[in-house]
Amino acid sequence: MSCWSTIRVQHNSYSVPSRLRDQQVTVRVFDDRLEVYYKGVHQLSTERLLGRNGHYINYRHIIWSLVRKPGAFQRYKYREDLFPTPAFRLTYDTLSDAMASEWTADINYLRILHLAASTMEAEVETALEILLAEGTLPDADTVKDLVAPAEPEHPEIPVPEVCLDGYDRLLGEVTS
Repeated sequence: MSCWSTIRVQHNSYSVPSRLRDQQVTVRVFDDRLEVYYKGVHQLSTERLLGRNGHYINYRHIIWSLVRKPGAFQRYKYREDLFPTPAFRLTYDTLSDAMASEWTADINYLRILHLAASTMEAEVETALEILLAEGTLPDADTVKDLVAPAEPEHPEIPVPEVCLDGYDRLLGEVTS
């Protein structure tokens, strides 16, 4: 396994969860899928690629590493795989055009991608589409505000007053 949370199986590259980085894993190859095991425990099943030099990179597997090292995003070999939908790609392009530095755009985009991996990708995508349609810069904080769950209302539950007369009578009978 490489330091980028990828494995190479039959001339193709696959991402695995970042917790398995630098660990020895066992891979079982089937006609249609791969199964990845760590210390005998199943960790991942993924579709098997046919041919040579293909790759399947799931952004959820590597986003935590990239958030910690945002400079690596610009040079990442499989960077194009880190745009799960066209809305994410358009968001990155918009951030790159609008922000003072590419570094700042990368950090914002990685935070958005981290939010998608941590919550619901579809909700983040919807927020991005809304912001882009409005012409609002889809920076990470704005997107996070849109997808943040509403604070739940806490119902007021009246606490009944406890009548201790029954206990007093019971104790009175025991002591007499």
